[in-house]
Amino acid sequence: MILEVDNIHTFYGETQVLFGVSLSVKKGEVVALLGPNGAGKTTTIRSILGLTRARRGSVHFNGADITRAPTHKIAQAGVGWVPDDRRIFPTLTVRRNLEIARKTTGFANWTIDDACKIFAPLEHLLPRECENLSGGEMQMVAISRALVGAPGLILLDEPSQGLAPKIVNDVMNVIRRLREEGLSMLIVEQNVNIALSVADRVFVMNHGRIVEEGPAENYRKQGAARAATLAAAT
Repeated sequence: MILEVDNIHTFYGETQVLFGVSLSVKKGEVVALLGPNGAGKTTTIRSILGLTRARRGSVHFNGADITRAPTHKIAQAGVGWVPDDRRIFPTLTVRRNLEIARKTTGFANWTIDDACKIFAPLEHLLPRECENLSGGEMQMVAISRALVGAPGLILLDEPSQGLAPKIVNDVMNVIRRLREEGLSMLIVEQNVNIALSVADRVFVMNHGRIVEEGPAENYRKQGAARAATLAAAT
């Protein structure tokens, strides 16, 4: 396993949000974390990153305990993040956004040229300031920024949010290609069908707990009605 989250309990102040959450990601695997708004999906990612630290339980990445590690150390270890609001620097060019994200970890290095091979339009966007990009272009930059950070694992929070259907399809195709490159990914996604189209395994959250898990293929076979139930996690 490249990521093991074991029985974490996370709070905002005195309000408990996660109740004994456990999940895992294997090397080279795409795992989808599903559930309705407010289920605790983003808090789980924040707990992995050390942004909202779990009070109990543990998080291991690539065999190392990162439960109490500072967020910048977790990033330096090889955990990449694509947040739901992208968080790119709007007044900097695409190239500069990628240059400042580059680092060396224990995993394969990705250059800006490598990212341009994954996203064909990226090369032409490099000189543009990011405030002039479309939502789909910003997502392209956000994923590329994670790649040039030499990740062993990428956490993607709502990668389809606010994107046109064609752009969503393009992003999912990139995720498939990155899996073929051996990258591990944990995807938090509100759109169940989109997530199931790329995932190997699924964890379903509700009210801060994992309520189901299993191979994504099993959920795909159950069809649209089952997808609606997963989205509501009732």
